[in-house]
Amino acid sequence: MAGSESRQHRVAVVDDHESVRLGLQAAFTNAGFDFVLAAATVPELVEGLAGREVDVVVLDLSLGDGSSVTENVKNVQTLGSAVLVHSIADRVALVREALAAGAAGVIPKASSTRTVIQAAETVARGEVLNNLEWASAIDADRDFAKAQLGRREREILHLYASGLPLKLAAQQLGIGYATAREYLDRIRQKYVEVGRPAPTKVDLLRRAVEDGILPGLDTDDDDTD
Repeated sequence: MAGSESRQHRVAVVDDHESVRLGLQAAFTNAGFDFVLAAATVPELVEGLAGREVDVVVLDLSLGDGSSVTENVKNVQTLGSAVLVHSIADRVALVREALAAGAAGVIPKASSTRTVIQAAETVARGEVLNNLEWASAIDADRDFAKAQLGRREREILHLYASGLPLKLAAQQLGIGYATAREYLDRIRQKYVEVGRPAPTKVDLLRRAVEDGILPGLDTDDDDTD
């Protein structure tokens, strides 16, 4: 865990429990991360960083300063940092809110130190963390509105969000590039309509994971296009 890749990752922690902050600081330092700061609140993080950048912030889901989950995630993102939520697993509504605000993943506080480190590495690389806690939070939230995508739209999203350039995705499906672009524009519009905008490719990847399109693609439904 102390390889050269880990040493390149800069990490900060926001948690209102001193014991958690100290424990994570020790774990990340031992794993070879560049541990930059531990703070009790997001405003304290912003002040302490003083313009310095970090790759990932491990953020406690519920802080004791009265701040909202959405507010905290958004404020951390303005620093240019990815957000890994460190959560008690039974707070489903708050987990859902964090994911909707743009958190890159969720890791339970009951997880092993090794699991937390691995999750932070994934998020620090700019990847979306796809784990059981994420899926469970989405599945358990009946108010989570999925975009009603047709079969072809799901196929395009599956291929494009998996990493294929749109041109190659179109070729694989036997359709023209312009048609594929229309599907992609329609997908983005549908996500806007359900309050889950996806302006970037990373956002589309997140939506595909949230809606169960990745890692598996459900092709049993009829095409609604």
